[in-house]
Parts: sequence; structure tokens; C-alpha cells
Amino acid sequence: MEAVIELSGLNVRLGEREILKDLRVTLRGRTIGLLGPNGAGKSTLIQTLLGFIPPSGGTASIFSHDIRREPQMIRQVVGYMPENDSFIANMSAVTFIRMMGELSGLPADAALERAHEALFYVGLGEARYRLLGTYSLGMKQLAKLAQAIVHGPRLVILDEPTNGLDPPARQRMIRLIKEMRESMHLVLCSHLLRDVEETCEEVLILKQGRMVHYANLDEERRANKRFVEVETYGDSQGFAEALSALGCECAPASGGGGFGRLKMVLPVGFEMREIYRLAAERDLQLRRLNYRRDTLEDIFLKAMEV
Repeated sequence: MEAVIELSGLNVRLGEREILKDLRVTLRGRTIGLLGPNGAGKSTLIQTLLGFIPPSGGTASIFSHDIRREPQMIRQVVGYMPENDSFIANMSAVTFIRMMGELSGLPADAALERAHEALFYVGLGEARYRLLGTYSLGMKQLAKLAQAIVHGPRLVILDEPTNGLDPPARQRMIRLIKEMRESMHLVLCSHLLRDVEETCEEVLILKQGRMVHYANLDEERRANKRFVEVETYGDSQGFAEALSALGCECAPASGGGGFGRLKMVLPVGFEMREIYRLAAERDLQLRRLNYRRDTLEDIFLKAMEV
């Protein structure tokens, strides 16, 4: 499978500050989530990939096009939906989207045709002649999406696409993202873990300019690891040791009131009745048992502990 984005020892320095530090990863998914706390370097990484900030070391490529040597090709194959509004308020939506298409390399007639198509696609067809300054927040988000896809890019970078949207508008944006990933690759940068988990196959997590975790969510879903959390009363340490001997990965969780809590990852083929058998052998009370799979929130919080 062709690499969508490849980071090869990428470093970025702004003044005396090193913002990105030796990023090395190859991303191949249809939808890639970019996560990290404020100041982690997400925006700097996006701007570097787009050619706005030059690397101070290493390099990166998009579909094998080097960001240093082929900046014009990068602009042709990449669309960008910024977090902040970048509109000309007294310009109609279709005129603005047409202009963005021309800036991306489309001939004028083709840009106008594609502008109409993009606005209808995102649901702004009836409002395409209105001035952008009269648009609501949700409509502006959709207009930003339209200008990102007007030139038919292979990769679209979406920076906080659901930011500030009410629940119905958010659901509409998520539906569009799911539709788009069938025909193009997407990078989704968002503070909302739910959005990323719902739409992405791969996740890259940054912290203080470094990559602290990479997860292929698609593979993890297929692996179908089983996570169980139990609340016990009795000899929980001996119980955990017995489970570990059967191949379970066990870790204590916070408890109180004399109760113990244990988080476990069950191995393939493990039968749940073994938990009850071991508890009965040790005269251990099982007060509660929750069966769940690991979530993106768990992955993110573990990465932040690094």
C-alpha cells in the first residue's frame, strides 16, 4: 500500500525553539487522526507539510512527493480546511470557491464548474450566491470544506472540522467525512476523541513536539482484544497472579472501601468462566465485572503519561 505521509527525521525550529523533534513514521490509512494537547506541535506539523514552514532537519513526503523539492505538486494533491476562518466576507461563496480552485491550478471555467459541484456536495447549493459574511458558523465550516476539495485533491487535511458546531451540524460533518474517505485520503486534527475514533483508521499522537504513540485503530479493531474490569473483595493480589499465569495481562486500578479493582486484557481463546472458577477457588467475591474494548481515550491518556 502506498505511503500517504512519510516523516523522515522531521525537525522544525522556530527561532530558538525546537517545535518538532525527530518525527519518524509512515502513514498509509484512508483516514489519519492527529492528536495531542495544546502546544504539542500539531498545527506546526500541518503547516510544514503544506510548505508554510521549512523543516530545520529531515524531511517529509506526501504520496512520495518531497515537501522540500516539490512544493507545487504538494499543493496540487493536498486540500486544506483550516481551523480559523479565512474568508473574504463581501464575496459570494461560489466566487470565493472558484478563486480557491484557480489558485490550486484549475482553469477558470473548470474552477467555476467545480465550485458549484463542491458547494452542492457539502449542502450549500441553495446558498452559494450569498455573501460569506452572512453565513452562520455551521455554513462557514461547510464552505471551508468546499474550498478544500474543489480541486479534487488526493489528500485533505481537516483542522478541527467540527469545532463549535451544534450536534446536528456535527453529525452532518461526520457523515461528509465518512463519505469523503471512500474517494480520498483524510487527515483529521481534532480535540474531540470521539470524532477521531468514529472516522479514523490510524492515529498519530504528539506531545511536546515528539511522537509518543502511533496506533492502527483498524488493526486493533480486527484483533478484537478483550478488556475486562472487575471489582473484588478478598485476596485480589493472588487472584491477579493466577490470572496472569493463564496469560491475562493484569493491572491494578484505584479502589476503595476494602474493594480491589483489576483491569485485564484477556488472551485469545480465554474463557470467561475461568475468572469465576479462580475467584471461587480463592473464596474471592466478584462485586462487579465490566466487559469492554480499549477506547481511543485510554490510548490517548496512556500516551500522555509517557
